[in-house]
Amino acid sequence: MERDHKRVIKSWKIYDWANSAFAATIMAAVLPQFYSSVAGSALNKTTATSYWGYSNTIAMMVIVIIAPVLGAISDHSRAKKKFLAIFATIGIISTAFLAGTSNSMWLYASIVYIFGRIGFAGGNIFYDSLLPHVARPDEIDKVSAEGYAYGYLGGGILLSINLLMVLKPSLFFIPDAQWGARISFITVSVWWTVFSIPIFKNVPEPYAVIPRDESPNPLLAGYQRIKNTLTNVRKYKELVKFLIAFWLYNDGITTIIVMAVIFGAEIGIGTVHLIGSILMVQFLGVPFTVLFGRLPKKLGTKNSLLLSLGIYSIIVILGYFMQSPSHFWILAFLVSMVQGGSQALSRSMFGSMVPMHKSAEFFGFYDMSGKFSGIIGPLIFGITGQLTGSSRISIISIIFFFLIGALVLANVDHKAGINASTVPADSQFTPAKPNV
Repeated sequence: MERDHKRVIKSWKIYDWANSAFAATIMAAVLPQFYSSVAGSALNKTTATSYWGYSNTIAMMVIVIIAPVLGAISDHSRAKKKFLAIFATIGIISTAFLAGTSNSMWLYASIVYIFGRIGFAGGNIFYDSLLPHVARPDEIDKVSAEGYAYGYLGGGILLSINLLMVLKPSLFFIPDAQWGARISFITVSVWWTVFSIPIFKNVPEPYAVIPRDESPNPLLAGYQRIKNTLTNVRKYKELVKFLIAFWLYNDGITTIIVMAVIFGAEIGIGTVHLIGSILMVQFLGVPFTVLFGRLPKKLGTKNSLLLSLGIYSIIVILGYFMQSPSHFWILAFLVSMVQGGSQALSRSMFGSMVPMHKSAEFFGFYDMSGKFSGIIGPLIFGITGQLTGSSRISIISIIFFFLIGALVLANVDHKAGINASTVPADSQFTPAKPNV
């Protein structure tokens, strides 16, 4: 029994290993530089940076619109893994199509990337919603953190290979760096496909708990669940406060992730330094994320999160003054300390307060909150850059998201939120029959 539990948890964590290749190579490292220098070669650097920000904004707007209702539908239909498979497929295919990008094809690159980002982010709704089902309450922080650590390691290994393809294409019998980047997009697609197999093979679909008066129509039931949740939102007030805090501080985190490399390219930091520092974040993120997964035993989950936000505020201040490659490396080191830990503990803190019978619905709201922050941050970054002619002012504005988010988070009563998450035991709820 314990062996089966460990296999389920490991299979769940391996999906982070699988799709983090997209986060590392496509979102953070190779594609942003490729977008600026190749796809956006007909644009000036600031405009290319802004268009990259807008592409991320559009993708996140789509997720914001569809996330909660799809989560509710999957809870009703016992279809979390099915929706995960659909979005992963969209992301995998779109990533492969990025290989068709060449000079001045910024519009094509943006459209394909938008679909890829939707697949990546949409799949994470249902992947994250499985966390409270695979992890026991006393291990949820640790399992969430180790999932992110798997992601850093897996994404880092493939990024190392992709770096060599771009920087030393002759080692792979590739004609030039541009082709090295294109082929690296295909490797991400293959990697994501292969390492997604364990979660579909070994992680069971959780049982559904369905109110007796709920419609048998999945779409209508989804809307009924959303209405019921919003009607009874006072019961989950600590969860709502956490979502507001998460929306604020995650805005800063997301903006740093998607804009750091392209901002570095704008101020003249070379490709070797840009991608090399991101690679460092991938590998140093492994031990630091595992460490953050253990901090809650001493500091508590909320205090550990507040610590990470304090470090992020320092990063933003230092980022405003960044001038040289050495500065970029120092900031990358600081990011590696907190990026995975802050995301892992956010997921586990939220997961510990989520009603089990509504996990995908609530993670839909969680993802909506996270991705809505993914809209505002890059959008402000892009607009500020275009209005001022420089992205430095955009950098310093991010600190307000961390400070206000930390203030709201400090007022969340974690224990009260956990107590409010109990599945109702009265007779109006009945378990759904398992899928055969």
